[in-house]
Amino acid sequence: MTQATTQTGREPGRETGRGSRPLAVFDLDGTLAGNGHRQHFLERRPRDWAGFFAAAPDDTPLAEGLRIVAEATVECEVVYLTGRPERCRADTVAWLERHGLPTGRIWMRRNDDRRPARTTKLDTLRRLARSREIRMLVDDDELVCDAAERAGFRVVRARWAEA
Repeated sequence: MTQATTQTGREPGRETGRGSRPLAVFDLDGTLAGNGHRQHFLERRPRDWAGFFAAAPDDTPLAEGLRIVAEATVECEVVYLTGRPERCRADTVAWLERHGLPTGRIWMRRNDDRRPARTTKLDTLRRLARSREIRMLVDDDELVCDAAERAGFRVVRARWAEA
């Protein structure tokens, strides 16, 4: 994707694929899944990422995030973009199903990828935007949101987990 983008994250003149709906891209942790109960794993030095991700199946769904997903399904295809590593896929799929979230593609980082989320997520958004309109990104990470907005994507900042 070039620097010249529209508010929908598309290059000027780029049309969505025939018969394809725009994408609504949702983060998981802190956006759809309340992960406060496992933050203590990250307050240690070194951080206990294995413990943090192992506790993810016990996350509670965040009502505001679920409401926005439901609204988005009217016009958009829902996909998920998470900083969780690939090894968490089975637990993540089960959590989404258990809480009645729409089936959608889940973009996860490689198990060995230690790059910041603002880098990995922006790379994925740009790749998706080459062939599909990105209607919105919903994420709680301010650095991810800032990077996505600078790249021209419409961002909904998920601040409801803080409340």
